[in-house]
Amino acid sequence: MQLQLIRNATMRLTYGGRLLLTDPFLAAKHSLPSFAGISPNPLVDLPGPLEEIVAGVELLLVSHLHSDHFDAVAQARLSKDIPVLCQPGDEASIAKKGFHIVTPVIEPIDWRGVVIRRTPGRHGRGEWVERMGPVSGFVLQADQEPTVYWAGDTIWYEETERLVAELQPEVIITHSSGARFGEGEPIVMDGAQTIAVCQAAPWARVVAIHLESLDHGRVSRPELRRLAEAAGIGPEQLLIPADGETLTF
Repeated sequence: MQLQLIRNATMRLTYGGRLLLTDPFLAAKHSLPSFAGISPNPLVDLPGPLEEIVAGVELLLVSHLHSDHFDAVAQARLSKDIPVLCQPGDEASIAKKGFHIVTPVIEPIDWRGVVIRRTPGRHGRGEWVERMGPVSGFVLQADQEPTVYWAGDTIWYEETERLVAELQPEVIITHSSGARFGEGEPIVMDGAQTIAVCQAAPWARVVAIHLESLDHGRVSRPELRRLAEAAGIGPEQLLIPADGETLTF
């Protein structure tokens, strides 16, 4: 398995001999509105040419339809013949963008030897759960590959904890920016919740992404590393890739 972080939640995953692209957020730096009144988004450029980022992609995996997870540039530039897997309820909106093969993941799907299962998420607490709408994560399994749990835009709560304990994934991918609006609670995992994932799954390698790309994020990569070190969690367990970096498992 190889994981190349592009930016935010966009990853090129080489898994089971296939190439998947997750949550494509391909807009140019500062081309989109601010979320927090601090800066136009995204905060950083793509780490390479868009043509290279989308080259060879065989499957698109979309966790939900917020603009930083499936943006207008992706909708315009990606081939409409790429199969798309998504959460139930999003398929009609994606199909309206011209994509021809859109499948909601209700039961586990065996796609060319890669078994993909959807998992629930909670995009914040209290009123934010309803305001942010449904979100999903996905579990990937294939022969001779580690089990991967991509949690998606979710906080760490009872269901994510249960899934980690039940599935025992070797790789857990977290969205760890601690994004929030105003002084509200985080709508995705923050530093403390990411550390909680590491502590709940000491056997796993945790990959923290969704960092330093949007102006409502509150956690930086250096800060997350400092928190991990203070908790006795080293870089061999918690991986914090830079945009463009490739990890091999």
